[in-house]
Amino acid sequence: MKQILDRLINHEQLSKEEARTVLVNISEGKYNQSQIAAFLTVYMMRNVSLEELEGFRDALLDLCLAVDFSEYNTIDLCGTGGDGKNTFNISTLASFVTAGAGIKVAKHGNYGVSSVSGSSNVMEALGIRFSNNRDFLKRSLDEAGICVLHAPLFHPAMKNVAPIRRELGVKTFFNMLGPMVNPAFPNNQLVGVFNLELARMYGYLYQKSEKKFAVLNATDGYDEISLTGPVKVISKNSENMLNAEEFGVKKIRESEIFGGETVKASAEIFLDILNGKGSEAQNNVVCANAGMAISVVEDCTVKEGFEKATESLQARKALQSFKKLQQLSER
Repeated sequence: MKQILDRLINHEQLSKEEARTVLVNISEGKYNQSQIAAFLTVYMMRNVSLEELEGFRDALLDLCLAVDFSEYNTIDLCGTGGDGKNTFNISTLASFVTAGAGIKVAKHGNYGVSSVSGSSNVMEALGIRFSNNRDFLKRSLDEAGICVLHAPLFHPAMKNVAPIRRELGVKTFFNMLGPMVNPAFPNNQLVGVFNLELARMYGYLYQKSEKKFAVLNATDGYDEISLTGPVKVISKNSENMLNAEEFGVKKIRESEIFGGETVKASAEIFLDILNGKGSEAQNNVVCANAGMAISVVEDCTVKEGFEKATESLQARKALQSFKKLQQLSER
C-alpha cells in the first residue's frame, strides 16, 4: 500500500487492474485502518479516473454475493448521495411508486454516511427486514413488486471499510460506486450523481453494458430530479436537459424538498407522502423520479411516465406495495 499511496500522492493514476487489486486486497484484510483511511482520503483530494472507477466497480461486483433475478425485468433507482442537500428519501419513495406502477424494483441501498437518513436508515425504521435470502427477496418481488438489497449483506468484502467510512463521515469514492454494484445486476438503472463529470463517467461505463439507463445530475447539484432547476439526463441514446415543464408541473423551491433532521422525522415524511398527505412539491418530485424510471423501462415519454407514477401514488398502489413489504418482513 505504501507504494500505491506514494504514487497517488504524486498525482499518478492507477490502471483498471491495479484499482481492482487494491479493493480485493482491502477485502482480504491486507491493509491496516490507517492505510485504508489514507487511500480513501486521496480520492477526496482528487477525482477518480475512469479506469480507477471501472476497476473498483469490477472488484465489488466480483466479490459480491450475487442474487439471480434474470427472470424479471428489474430496475434500480439509486443515487450516489453526497450531494449535501439533505432531501427526504426521494429515490426510495420513487422506488415504491415505480413498483406500484407494476415495474419490478431491486432497490440497492445503505445507511447514510454523509446525510441524516440513507435509504437503509428509513427502511429499517419502518420495519423492513434486510435479508440476502433469495427466496425472501423473490417473494418480495412477486408480492410487493420490490425487494430491498441492503448493501452490507451483499458486499461482505467491504466490512473492513464500513467503520472507516462512518468515522470519516464524508463522501468517499464508495458513494460513487453504490449504484453500480447492485448484486441483482438489474437490466435497467436510474441513477443520480452529485456532479456532471461523474455523470459522464457513468454514462460511458453504462454505454458499454446491455443496460437501459438514465443518469441524472441537476444543474444545482442534486443527485436526482429535484424540480428546482434543470437536470442533465444521459441515457443510452441521448443526452438532454429536462425542466419541470416537461413533467407538466411548476418549478419548486429547495426548502420544499428538505428532509428531516432525524431518521424518525425522515420516516414520518416518508409515510405522509405514501398516505396521500405529502405536499404538492413532495409528490411531484417523487413522481418525477418514478416517472423517469418508468420511462426507462417502458420506453415511454417522461410525461407519460409521470402520469403513471402519479396514478400509482394517488391510488395508493405505492402504499400497498410498501405495506406488503412490511407484512413480508414480519413473517
